Amino acid sequence: MSESTRWTTAAAHSGPVWGAAEGSRSIARWRLGNQHLLAPGADCVDDVMSRLLAVQAENPGQSAWAVATRTARPDDTALQEALEQGRVLRTHVLRPTWHYVTADDLDWLLALTGPRVVGVVDSQLQRDLGLSTRDVDELTTVVLDLLGTDPDRTRTEVTTSLRQRVPRLADTVTGRLTMLLMCRLEVERLVASGRPRGGEHTYARYEDRVPGRVDAEVFDRDAALAGLAERYFTGHGPATDKDLAYWASLPITDIRRGREAIDGALESFEHEGRTYWHADDAAPDDRVEPHGHLLQVLDEMYRGYQDSRMVLDARGVVPRGRESAIGMALVDGQLVAGMRRTVSTRAVTFALSPYAPLTPVERAAIDAAAERYGTYLGLPAQVEAP
Repeated sequence: MSESTRWTTAAAHSGPVWGAAEGSRSIARWRLGNQHLLAPGADCVDDVMSRLLAVQAENPGQSAWAVATRTARPDDTALQEALEQGRVLRTHVLRPTWHYVTADDLDWLLALTGPRVVGVVDSQLQRDLGLSTRDVDELTTVVLDLLGTDPDRTRTEVTTSLRQRVPRLADTVTGRLTMLLMCRLEVERLVASGRPRGGEHTYARYEDRVPGRVDAEVFDRDAALAGLAERYFTGHGPATDKDLAYWASLPITDIRRGREAIDGALESFEHEGRTYWHADDAAPDDRVEPHGHLLQVLDEMYRGYQDSRMVLDARGVVPRGRESAIGMALVDGQLVAGMRRTVSTRAVTFALSPYAPLTPVERAAIDAAAERYGTYLGLPAQVEAP
């Protein structure tokens, strides 16, 4: 029975006809295809962002590769151009962390998920740093005045301005305080990312970078929940309701409400006690390429899920608990090694910590992935593995 036939049978709810490990590997390969990590890849950065809706961007250098590697012709300038032009923004959205998201999608995502994130940030500003509501309001006024007359300011420049203009809080305004304050203003849809300067992140007023801002009184939350479910399960599927609840930082009841609103647009199957949802598309088979990928653990293939994340480890060889490395080596959608990337002027080096001895086929797939990465950076690539 072919891979596509096996999954078609599953989607029709006739019951699983594969073993636990086989099913997990099939789900992982399916996700590779849906996330544009298999040939031919997306045509451009905009297509990647449209497919995935949001891409975690905590580390700008590593996350730039997360976007580029999903395109047919990885280019280290394409994302920078999109950020410069404001087509893509790097800002806090969904969970209280950095993501790349298109300017067209940012407003409704923030309107939907922002209220929960604001509570998390406010607790840190008030409980941890001792700020009052008056303090936050005063600092907010200064930031908006600054960016209104002098946009595209770095965090260091914002911090300096806050200390100068609010002298009574000068000793309190640290880099961490500014980071949390700007996160709050981003989630409140007052500030967004500005044009990068020398590769450094900057801030600008939200109204100057985002096409529109929907008011709370007219925001259609039910439509946004439905749109979220359709976009996530299309770009990240197959995935579970709990996966999306984690990804969007929303209650599971909201996730089910959104998914049920698009009944008929998705299909599902059962595997290992979980219900997986996906768009009506076929799963890729074993012949798809490329086979190997070198990614960070913040990549959407890993961090885009929580409930079913470890379909990436069908063999059960990866230690559970806190990640032991910030990078990962995948072969056919399966974790084979932790990875540490080092970039110098002469080469990019990938130091691997295999979870089991690498087979010649696995090593060849990783070497090919390293070569693609090196071409993107314009550097020779080296792989170090015990």
